[in-house]
Amino acid sequence: MKCPHCLESFHDFYEVILVGNDAQGDWGIISRKCPSCERVILVLANGKISSIGGRSHIEAVKNERLIYPRGSSRTPLSKEVPEEFAREYREACIILADSPRTSAALSRRCLQRLLREKAHVKPSNLAGEIQEVVESGSLPPYIADSISDIRKISNFAAYPTKSERTGEVVDVEAGEADWNLDVLEILFHFYFVQPSIIKKKREILNLRLKDTDKKGLKND
Repeated sequence: MKCPHCLESFHDFYEVILVGNDAQGDWGIISRKCPSCERVILVLANGKISSIGGRSHIEAVKNERLIYPRGSSRTPLSKEVPEEFAREYREACIILADSPRTSAALSRRCLQRLLREKAHVKPSNLAGEIQEVVESGSLPPYIADSISDIRKISNFAAYPTKSERTGEVVDVEAGEADWNLDVLEILFHFYFVQPSIIKKKREILNLRLKDTDKKGLKND
């Protein structure tokens, strides 16, 4: 698994502390310790918990929620992503485990603002704006396909509110909130990170050309 503190991967080993049971089954706290940063990771789990040799373990997990640390296990955004987008993205990541519906609403709103400001789509509903940017040919095919899938996964036909009022909290489909965040990461890299990398490389190349008494490349 990946440590939510330091984001390093490690072989999963855990202890379970049984805290009670109810109509939904057994409840326990799964305790892990990352070998890289040596910090504790706590997860609230619901399912069937049994004890063997004095140690509890989970036989079947119905659901689980990260309770410490509070935050996201996603890779931090590059500093090249403007704070107005990064802030909303981070909020959507942090709330994801507690409320996928709220996370999806934040990420839809962030996506719509991004398309309007960077892809310069004509303000419409989100479904129409996605269609416009896909048909424009301004995105590489793999990005166009990824953003187009949002319409399918979000099921805009059954839930038109998601498209018409992007920030409204409504029911979500399985995997919808996660996919929205995945697509935002892809678009952030395309619109902000990649151009910055290319600009820095061109600047270095210009310096090298000038050092050899050659004309620098023109920045468009």
